[in-house]
Amino acid sequence: MNKSELIHQVKRQVKMPKKDVALVIDTMLNTITDTLQKGETIQIMGFGSFEVRFLAARKGRNPKTGEEIQIKARKKAAFKPGKTLKERMETPLY
Repeated sequence: MNKSELIHQVKRQVKMPKKDVALVIDTMLNTITDTLQKGETIQIMGFGSFEVRFLAARKGRNPKTGEEIQIKARKKAAFKPGKTLKERMETPLY
């Protein structure tokens, strides 16, 4: 499912205009992004949490040449599913 399909699905369920649903989804995604940029965690009960993980600098190899390279330290966005989501993933939809 892509963003457009998500907007359409939510629109059908809440019976709101498409532009309003798109605004809500865009605002939610921007808020999550901004919060993660600050290094903060977002926890949505029953769904999961978004957090920033720090990856240390390390050595790697260029797959084409085999040359050893230095990979810089970086931040990575990560999602950890909550208990309710894990349980629902085990239950068949049909």
